[in-house]
Amino acid sequence: MQWSRVGAVLGAAALCVGFVPGAAVAEGPPDYRPASGAKPIKGTESSIDGPLIEPAAVYTDTIGPGEKKYYRVQLDDSSDAFVSTVVAPPSGTATDFTDGVRVSLASADGGTKCSTDLSLAFGDETARPLAGYASRRIERGRSCQEAGEYFYTVERVGSASGAWPVELTYMAEPGLKSGGDDQREPTDWSSKAPASPSSTSARKARGGTGFNDAEPVDEGVWRDDIEPGESRFYRVPVAWGKQLFLRAQLANSGAGSTFFSVYGLRLELYNTARGQVAGNATGYTGEPTGVELGTAPAAYANRSTGKTDAVGAMRFQGWYYVQVTLSPEVPAAVPLTLKVDLRGTARPGPPYDGDAAAAGFGLDDPAEAAGTDSTMRVVGIAGIGAGAVLVLVMAAWYYVGRRRSPAV
Repeated sequence: MQWSRVGAVLGAAALCVGFVPGAAVAEGPPDYRPASGAKPIKGTESSIDGPLIEPAAVYTDTIGPGEKKYYRVQLDDSSDAFVSTVVAPPSGTATDFTDGVRVSLASADGGTKCSTDLSLAFGDETARPLAGYASRRIERGRSCQEAGEYFYTVERVGSASGAWPVELTYMAEPGLKSGGDDQREPTDWSSKAPASPSSTSARKARGGTGFNDAEPVDEGVWRDDIEPGESRFYRVPVAWGKQLFLRAQLANSGAGSTFFSVYGLRLELYNTARGQVAGNATGYTGEPTGVELGTAPAAYANRSTGKTDAVGAMRFQGWYYVQVTLSPEVPAAVPLTLKVDLRGTARPGPPYDGDAAAAGFGLDDPAEAAGTDSTMRVVGIAGIGAGAVLVLVMAAWYYVGRRRSPAV
């Protein structure tokens, strides 16, 4: 699903003016975009033949109805391991409440589960990207503490038809230095959403199709548009000690027809390792509506036994991913605003015995979150008129002609 250099130019021009000469207009929301450089692999029915998944790489596969696929991972005896799956049915796929996948991480003999199996289900008829992980934690009294080979499985559940694309990642979080396990959690926090000035002006954002092209946003109000059946993804930098509060707001639809969707608007949040933190949904009738959620402060101590799932998922510093989904029952595109608040005092992180940022658990440059990523904003630059776009289109066609000319 990678664009060629020509396709990128034509695609950007098409987004600006709404057409490409001689090209058909695409229907429906875009499908999930895999990571650039993702490696295609094929999980197997036999556990001993499963392909190896390595840390810091992204893999793509497909899974059909009733299939259970095996993959192998090599774990050390010092890192917490998070092996995730994103299941992303094509746009327009019909799903039911129980349709989804189940993921598991277990010892090579199959007798020991490293964590509780995780089931990812759509919960309604809206097919959208879903993500979650199975994990192995280094801690006294837990299972799977030894270095060696383990099996990661992805099992399709439910009755939906057709093969679904899946994306797999394995992230290894370094352990702590000796004596560095006394990480106290913040206690001076509230789950109540903060009040924000109503005069805050919205900045333009264009959400991505998934984790790989999620639009970076920071504190403030962001303006986008969302199509029926579409999920828009955004990413927010969350430092140790910070709480994240989100509100997604739909405007009136202006569709001119009466409808009601029980899960018209969904708001979901995922952590750095692609594990779900929380989700919320509301009905939509075409009148303005909104949905919100808030988190605990990001703290290493949140992974301690006894925490709720939502608190336990706030166990990392790093990028957190916001998914906003509009029901396919809505008859037309709707204006969307996303409000982002980060509250609390930033705190020092734990003494990792390794480079956590290099492993994907960190914030090298939080200023990135200001939304200045040029590759995501090129098609939204103000002031590009139709004439400039036409020049881009003509240049692309000229380039195509040159590429097709026989070599001299």
